[in-house]
Amino acid sequence: MQLAMIQNELMSLDAVPQSYLDRAMYYGDGVYEVIRSYKGHIFALDDHLIRFANSLKAVDIHGISVETVKQRVLEAFEQARIENAKIYFHVTRGSGPRDPVEANDLPPNFYLTITELDDTVLEKTQGLSVMTRPDLRWKRCDIKSLNLLANVLARREADRQGCSEAILVDEQGLITEGSGSAFFGVCCDPSAQGDWPGSCLRTTALGLNILPSVTRKYVIKSAKAIGLHVVEQSMTVEEAKTSQELFIAVTTRDIVPVVQIDGQPVNDGRPGEVTQALMRAFQRFIDVDSV
Repeated sequence: MQLAMIQNELMSLDAVPQSYLDRAMYYGDGVYEVIRSYKGHIFALDDHLIRFANSLKAVDIHGISVETVKQRVLEAFEQARIENAKIYFHVTRGSGPRDPVEANDLPPNFYLTITELDDTVLEKTQGLSVMTRPDLRWKRCDIKSLNLLANVLARREADRQGCSEAILVDEQGLITEGSGSAFFGVCCDPSAQGDWPGSCLRTTALGLNILPSVTRKYVIKSAKAIGLHVVEQSMTVEEAKTSQELFIAVTTRDIVPVVQIDGQPVNDGRPGEVTQALMRAFQRFIDVDSV
């Protein structure tokens, strides 16, 4: 007799609920997306769905269309009636025996939650503290997969040290991104012209080690809208610590100033002028690109 045990209950393997046999449980075999709404309108929905489609293709999960996912998101959001919502959903390769290969005929599983977002006014006005940690993630971080253990461990260590985010550093000593966010610096650039002469916005260029963040995309659009030169080039930790300003960007909180890194104040330890200008410009995109 083939057996299973859930908590302290023994049962036949045939009696195990399908959710326990999901390949996400065994292998993290799936991809996910996080979207948010502002004042009852979903921001950048199509951008997120394009990224989700790319993730599905990259891990070769079939059997569900992005249009179906979109309709489920819109239906659930309408029913939830939450103005400022976090919409999380994932698709896994399906449920079945623990076997890395025999999964071709499994129907994919879809899961979605909609929850209310916390107010972020305080951290946006006061800024937050971050710490650097080694980037121990796998080498396809451009895929938004369910394999997040390295991210979780880095973020938990940051929390134990009283920090709000872990900034990940690769083997060459270069910052990649946050454990759950994109990372930006406002840096000195004597050649920069425009409305912010002598300053540029710097962030790591997209690649296999970087998530193609939707919020990152809109931060760069915001920078161009205010005449701030953008340089897509990795920073060392020391360069980050000597930057004029730092901030993170993430779907659920958009732009949040960083005022301390590894216990060291960033500039005067207050949210910077450029960051605040970017926050205002970002808000204008929210008003235009929400449905």
